[in-house]
Amino acid sequence: MEIIPAIDIRGGNCVQLVQGDYGRERVFGDDPVAMAQRWATEGARRLHVVDLDAAYEGRPVNDAIVARILQALAIPVQVSGGARDAETIARWVDAGAGRVVIGTLAVEQPDAVGAAIARHGADRIAVAVDARGGKAAVKGWRETSETPVDAFILSMIARGARHFIYTDIDRDGMLEHPGFEALAPLLALFAEQPDASLIYSGGITTVDDLVRLADYGVAGAIVGTALYDGRIDLRAAQRALESGDDW
Repeated sequence: MEIIPAIDIRGGNCVQLVQGDYGRERVFGDDPVAMAQRWATEGARRLHVVDLDAAYEGRPVNDAIVARILQALAIPVQVSGGARDAETIARWVDAGAGRVVIGTLAVEQPDAVGAAIARHGADRIAVAVDARGGKAAVKGWRETSETPVDAFILSMIARGARHFIYTDIDRDGMLEHPGFEALAPLLALFAEQPDASLIYSGGITTVDDLVRLADYGVAGAIVGTALYDGRIDLRAAQRALESGDDW
């Protein structure tokens, strides 16, 4: 399982929000590029970069910073936030994003995902499954659609999607551990879809959380606050996963 550090950018800073609330922000640095390089140096094999301002406004905002991260790193980078049209998706693919993450567009215009996959390939597109109360949230998590998460995932698989990033919004930034019981039905769904992979995000607090997610067969885990405040050491966590030992 990949441990994927999160680089969330707002106002040019590297931040973490609590439950996606833009009014509850912790700033961890004023140089997201340097932070991305730090995680790469510490052994990250992939990064998850979110332009929070773009997610909120529906258009690229911190795109110059994101582009600098892509240029500075040799490891794959998932780019998320504000990818709500074909042109923006293509621009990030052309800029070198390992994957472009599509959320709001996937919920509101599902066929646009199929078109993006046909154009760029399934490995360059990831679908964000931002869950609140079993429904898919959109527009920077400010609104919750009427689309059930399981139905949304199946509709995306039918359109060719293979990479999914599931975020439990209520746990995001809370450091209260993943909701493993609620995750069980989702894992059962993916067990029936061998070509689809799941990356989990939300509430990861300890290395034990990561080991347990790996044991469940999750392909990746996005970690934010717990890395930034030192609860999880990236190198130590990777050693724990490689050894298969409890922590």
